[in-house]
Amino acid sequence: MKKLAFLLITLVLPVVAQAGELRVAVAANFLGSMEQLAAEFEEQTGHDVIISSGSSGAFYAQIVNDAPFDVFFSADTQRPEALVNEGLAVDESRFTYAIGVPVLWSTHEDLVDAQGEVLSNGDYRYLSVADPQNAPYGLAAQQVLTELGLWDELTSQQRVVQAQTIGQAHSQIASGAAELGFVALAQVIQEDGDIPGSHWIPPAEYHDPIVQQAVILNTAQDQELAEEFMAWIQGPRATEVIEAAGYSVP
Repeated sequence: MKKLAFLLITLVLPVVAQAGELRVAVAANFLGSMEQLAAEFEEQTGHDVIISSGSSGAFYAQIVNDAPFDVFFSADTQRPEALVNEGLAVDESRFTYAIGVPVLWSTHEDLVDAQGEVLSNGDYRYLSVADPQNAPYGLAAQQVLTELGLWDELTSQQRVVQAQTIGQAHSQIASGAAELGFVALAQVIQEDGDIPGSHWIPPAEYHDPIVQQAVILNTAQDQELAEEFMAWIQGPRATEVIEAAGYSVP
């Protein structure tokens, strides 16, 4: 009887699910939002989310060279699509998680005017822009300046400071190393919708849409966890967080 009782007890013990670990590569402009989303996901599920932040172009190069990530949140559509075409990502997992807004920003309250005319009046020494080759927000900045007829002039005058990422561009402006520069709206907008300093949002027709896509990589160590996270990102709570950060969600 003792042996039977022990057997019955062991059979009814609950099965405890083990927490998983998700490795996320995220474009620098979305880092703040991802940190908030990851914290909420961890609290709800018990899983761990390990975040790496950088430029979309740099992550693409790392992933091509077998970097150990599970999911990739790019600041464009081209690199997730390229990874799918190269057989490195899951095609049906690719989706648009945000549409970004670039903004010309300065910590000085009176420097950037409502029409962005500061760019042409020359009342600054350095303008910080993320590398257009690697950062979609940097490419958008280049397109805006080209539309205004200023890109060649400012680069020839060595007044454009190219940051490696949009995060570095933000740091350069925030520290005063550059008086103004182009960043993502999500990096500077506060919870109440206020933007400290001064800013100008260029017309949307001045640059290509910044459509940001995410994809599950073939190197995902836990496919089910990656799918669970991506589904959660597309849910109502995550959408609320993303929109509050200054993005639009399709």
